[in-house]
Amino acid sequence: MARILLIEDSPTDTAVLTQLLERNGHQVLASGNAEDGIDVCRRERPDLVLMDVVLPGGMNGFQATRALSRDADTKHIPVLIVSTKGMDTDKAWGLRQGARDYIVKPPREDELVARINDLLGD
Repeated sequence: MARILLIEDSPTDTAVLTQLLERNGHQVLASGNAEDGIDVCRRERPDLVLMDVVLPGGMNGFQATRALSRDADTKHIPVLIVSTKGMDTDKAWGLRQGARDYIVKPPREDELVARINDLLGD
């Protein structure tokens, strides 16, 4: 079981992804915006972060991913971007910001679980 931080502003997506992750044996922490998500990540040290791109407030998921990947306390935590932004340029930009993987919403459960397991080394 891994502790996964979900940074997602949609209550519906948060509920769906939380159920999916819990059904697969993971513990879920959730945050509705990037700034709070970064704080939770620094405080709780999850095993993995699922990051949306389009978030409310002054910071988007790309910026939050960059912040986490450059912070000495959180750079070891893999970030998997889960976004509706599915263009190749979006994926390339997300990976350049430090994300370890990128998947387009809505993810298929088996694909998301496989990618999470790969990132966790399971």
